[in-house]
Amino acid sequence: MQLTPFQLIEKKRNKEELSESELKTLIDGLIGGEVADYQMAAMLMAIYLNGMTSKETAALTKAMLYSGEVLKFSGNNIIDKHSTGGVGDKTSFIVAPIAAACGVKVPMVAGRGLGHTGGTVDKIESIPGYHTNVSLNEFSELIEKHNVVLSGQTSRIAPADRKIYSLRDVTATIDSVPLITASILSKKLAEGINGLVMDIKYGTGAFLEEVSEGEELAKSMAEVCNEFGVDIITFITDMNQPLGRFAGHSLEVIESIETLKGNGPKDLEELSLQLAGAMIYLGNQSASFEEGVEKASMTIKDGTAFKYFKDIIAHQGGDLNAIENPWDELEIASEKTVVKARSSGFINYFDNKEIGLMLLELGGGRKQTTDVIDFAVGLEFHKKLGDEVKSGDEIFTFYHHKKQNNLVKHLEEKFFDSIIKIEDAKKDSPKLIEKIITNRVNK
Repeated sequence: MQLTPFQLIEKKRNKEELSESELKTLIDGLIGGEVADYQMAAMLMAIYLNGMTSKETAALTKAMLYSGEVLKFSGNNIIDKHSTGGVGDKTSFIVAPIAAACGVKVPMVAGRGLGHTGGTVDKIESIPGYHTNVSLNEFSELIEKHNVVLSGQTSRIAPADRKIYSLRDVTATIDSVPLITASILSKKLAEGINGLVMDIKYGTGAFLEEVSEGEELAKSMAEVCNEFGVDIITFITDMNQPLGRFAGHSLEVIESIETLKGNGPKDLEELSLQLAGAMIYLGNQSASFEEGVEKASMTIKDGTAFKYFKDIIAHQGGDLNAIENPWDELEIASEKTVVKARSSGFINYFDNKEIGLMLLELGGGRKQTTDVIDFAVGLEFHKKLGDEVKSGDEIFTFYHHKKQNNLVKHLEEKFFDSIIKIEDAKKDSPKLIEKIITNRVNK
């Protein structure tokens, strides 16, 4: 006898395991209207409080995956990359063209900003003309002809995730490992991938603050990928400070272009090459991860990565003049306010979440879903954790509009009150890449 939604909620509330058929019934009911939003919200809280077994998580992923369409491609080189997000994280714009230049097919469906973290789709839409609203037929054609596509989410891919995510966002159930796993993988598996490279962020600017939380999510992702026969390499990386030098939509696109040309900041280039190397390895375009990194590095040196980036923009309607002359053609705020150190010592702490929220206050993010993002505003960081500074040294720069002068003064005071710590003794800086976990089922 099929259980009612009430009985399924009661079962999970009592810490019992839900079967694959029960979870399918639940998700099908949500899509079909037989399960009300308030019932799904109750189930999400029960899952948040009581967790799920790996078998349940895989079953939930499967039910969400097949709530929509699933793409299929020929070959064993269909690899995507996903990041859990952070401040200044723009690696997708760098790794996708690098991997594609090495023969990997990259079907990248990206998301928009969430809270204090910027979204890949929002950032690339700062390029005039670039369209992220790609049909599934166009998506498949771009992959087959050009190896790479970078698009926004569509209602035909994992529609159950859209409904569930909106409920998680308002019911304090975002940071649940099984729910995060099912959300990410239901969308990524729908792309028809053979392998996935995960960048799990931890620290003050991430949704997961501790390395141990990242390891728990990595384990859950690997277990579910095993069930679907998909390879995964997971990076656990630092988000206690902005990645690269810039945060802000147009500015991050510019920094990505510079990195693809070989002129990027060390941390952004290093992480991007490592992630792209893993994609090349999983896509069977190198014999080892190390060789994959070497091939990735070569595409920057010989210019093919930047060529592929321009191809991505051109094939999706973007203005190539904005790529060739980004400082002139992209929207950049006219006012620059330089913030200087008020004491001497070592930078030992950034509240990176608050840095992301400063950008939000400038208009570089959404407080409500209806807000329009200002591509022109941003922040440039001149110093990193562990750097020694003297009083009067430049720490970072606001890019803003003249009407925001008073707001910038307020944000500068807040920065020195609680966002940065400059201390006499230097503390150890976090490692950029804390751990790399490889899980291959297809060799």
